[in-house]
Amino acid sequence: MAILNAEKRETKTSGDINKLRENGLVPGILYGGSELNKKISLNKKSIKNLIDSENFFSAILNLKIDGKEEKVLPRDISFDPLSDEPIHIDFIRIVKGAKLALEIPVKFINSEKSPGLKKGAVLNIVRRNIELRCPAENIPSELVVDLNNTEIGTSIKISSIKLPENVVPTIQGRDFVVATIAAPTVVVEPEKPAEETAVEGDAEASPDETEKPAEEGKDQGEKAAEDKKEDKTKK
Repeated sequence: MAILNAEKRETKTSGDINKLRENGLVPGILYGGSELNKKISLNKKSIKNLIDSENFFSAILNLKIDGKEEKVLPRDISFDPLSDEPIHIDFIRIVKGAKLALEIPVKFINSEKSPGLKKGAVLNIVRRNIELRCPAENIPSELVVDLNNTEIGTSIKISSIKLPENVVPTIQGRDFVVATIAAPTVVVEPEKPAEETAVEGDAEASPDETEKPAEEGKDQGEKAAEDKKEDKTKK
């Protein structure tokens, strides 16, 4: 479980908060349970490292404030629209007996043991995160889907994923799909239409009409003159 160091802050104005950020700190607040809300500040680098983790919003952290540790969950984070830097973060206390609705990431394992994927199928992920209602003391860091022996056409539903005790999906009343093993898409080049092929074949086989034999190309008048000349010679 990660430990995150924080300090109490006494900021009262926006100027105080801006100065805090200029010093590389991120203002935040801790709430929940029977205790009062606490205004805190945290090191920006440590926050950015946590944000990069896949299960940031479902990972329980030990928040250490002035030497006292509390189990917390990140609930919300704000970013600067221009720099995309974190500028505020909210944490909620983990109170025993409470239930939380959390987005839990889905992890797929043993893809190399899937006969369907070996045949060229594609893993079509429908839900990368699933919202679960969890007891505060039993929050899973991830949900594991085993792809071993999955064939083309396999549909992986929420009922096939083992959930921790007393953890249930917030979507009730239907066995929704988490992922499928989809058949590979094959692009087939269309065949040339038969009519075009026939026309092209006829064009190649037939001689050009302009290239007729000399005899066929003569004018009828020229042929008559040649015949008359031949008759005179015989006489």
